[in-house]
Amino acid sequence: MFPSASDDLSILTIDIGILIGLLVMTRLLDPLRAWDRVLFGATASVFLILYALWRWNDTLPPFALSAQSLWPRLFIAFELLAILYTLMSIVILFRSTDRTAQADAAQRDLSAKAGYPAVDIFICTYDEPLEILERSILSALALDYPNATVWVLDDTRRDWLRDYCARVGAKHLVRPDNKGAKAGNLNNGLAATARETNAPVILVLDADFAPRRDFLRRTVGLLLSDPEVAIVQTPQFYYNADPIQHNLLAEKSWVDDQRFFFDIFQPAKDGWGCAFCVGTSFVVRRDRLDEVGGFPQEAISEDINLTYTMLAHGYRTWWLNEPLSFGLSAEGIPEYITQRARWCLGTLQVALLRNGPLFGGGFSFTQRWHYFHGVLNWLCKPFMVLLLVAPTIYWFGGLPAFEADYHTFLRYGVPALLGQVVYMGWISRARTLPLFMEATHAVTCFAVTATLLSAIAKPFGRPFKITDKGGDRSMPRAHWRLAAIFGLITLSSAASIVWAFVSPDAASEISSLDFFNLLWAGIAMLIAFVAFLVCFELPRPGDMFETDEPAWLSGEGKILSCRLLAVSPSSVRFSGPAGNALELAGWRYQIHLEGLGWTDISMVSRSCQTVLARLEPTPEQYRQLVVRLFSTSHGNIANEASLRGALAGLLRRGFLGA
Repeated sequence: MFPSASDDLSILTIDIGILIGLLVMTRLLDPLRAWDRVLFGATASVFLILYALWRWNDTLPPFALSAQSLWPRLFIAFELLAILYTLMSIVILFRSTDRTAQADAAQRDLSAKAGYPAVDIFICTYDEPLEILERSILSALALDYPNATVWVLDDTRRDWLRDYCARVGAKHLVRPDNKGAKAGNLNNGLAATARETNAPVILVLDADFAPRRDFLRRTVGLLLSDPEVAIVQTPQFYYNADPIQHNLLAEKSWVDDQRFFFDIFQPAKDGWGCAFCVGTSFVVRRDRLDEVGGFPQEAISEDINLTYTMLAHGYRTWWLNEPLSFGLSAEGIPEYITQRARWCLGTLQVALLRNGPLFGGGFSFTQRWHYFHGVLNWLCKPFMVLLLVAPTIYWFGGLPAFEADYHTFLRYGVPALLGQVVYMGWISRARTLPLFMEATHAVTCFAVTATLLSAIAKPFGRPFKITDKGGDRSMPRAHWRLAAIFGLITLSSAASIVWAFVSPDAASEISSLDFFNLLWAGIAMLIAFVAFLVCFELPRPGDMFETDEPAWLSGEGKILSCRLLAVSPSSVRFSGPAGNALELAGWRYQIHLEGLGWTDISMVSRSCQTVLARLEPTPEQYRQLVVRLFSTSHGNIANEASLRGALAGLLRRGFLGA
């Protein structure tokens, strides 16, 4: 039988009081005010520090060279790394910078001058298909800036891409080899453009990122407003759901895992003077690049390496937190994991460089510990692995990860958990959710742990792995190897719960330690089950962008009004009584879209008053539509999390097979 809850009524009362107090703080305090961030962050830190002290002093067995002693110490080592990372994160979040007003003033100053400084736009591409590349190229060509040249840096030397660039008005650059990966490609572009345009400002875009029309007007003036600024970086926004959002049916209720980093963390790092380049959608001064020897090639993360190279020379990266470009998030689980593993390895490589932020000269203490904080982000990932497997090890191996019962965990662990959950929801402004955050980390934790282990033996010399994007995603995909890992954890956690009752050695009464590990097994089972679901990818239709605007239909001598509901480069969905008046099955009509004029369509299907039609634009209309859709797609994916919506999607996915 379970321990009586009445024995712990006082502790539960305190925990409930703490929760109520934290919730009251979320109402009274504003995350945009500095002292409010300090107060709430300090409160959450106190609970976490008390928990860490309890863990260190009261939950470790006596030291011995045995599994019973070494396993808890391995667990607490990574747990303390995670706690240290969290505490450092809270301190970083004490500050925040908003450069919108500065960008406004710099834009006015730039407009008041006689001429605009020239800009070279570098679009880095390896093997992306045209359907991806054209979004970036056409949007770059459509930028509202009078003095810019678009350079497509093609690292696979494709003749068809050369011909396409000539047709649309972009310049095409190749090099004889792929030495230095992306950084080498950028340096080739730097040298080639120096002989032709030699623009003082360079905009760097990945192949799948489409800039908003005012990107350069918002960033160039800001870049040149302070001689100590070498880079102005903007956040990455995505027009598609990442594989976790998509496969959990939560793209409208769960934010991608980088939103907190881009929207909250980078402005905080900027407040400390330590914001860093993230590889795309940034402008950089050519003279500063020439001074530091171009884009650094020593590590696969050339972006953060560039920032810290600039810092060593006394130059900063500013963060302009505005949605100025939109790209394609990793579409599949393998690509998602590969991307995170590459970021992990790149961060470690930069840390190990002799001239890097940990061992090199020219860095302040603040800059070094900020980079150390970034390294900790990856070093504490194995803690998630241990967290998932610990209950199974306890029940079937007899090895507790720490010797504690649920009574004392209620006293120390629950306040720390409540403090972190409520604080993170408050400071992130509804960009985090418990369970979903843990499941997101779980998806990549095994790959990142493997990367960390392999980096011990060989941190350098491995090939640069790009994130594959584009291609046919219309069929479901199952990633059985990863699913087997999370399925095994789910089943073993469930078996642990059953074993607690049916084991031949099971006691007539469940001890407090057993009860604590039962609850732990339940949580591990839930996290692993969510990660298991993510391994089975749902089909992705073509990119349809939702809208709600008036449109007009022309056919059979009539012009009828309707409401445009969604549009893509190849199709439209509209509704209204006009739909009932139209013939289907391939009949051709015209639709009038704002900015494009009359465009041919052929009917595909109808459901009540909603009609799906194939869009058949002219080449010029197609180019205009691509720019319209992919350079202004902010809001297509959720920017705030909704627990109700995320849970509803999870239930549909897990139990209804939706």
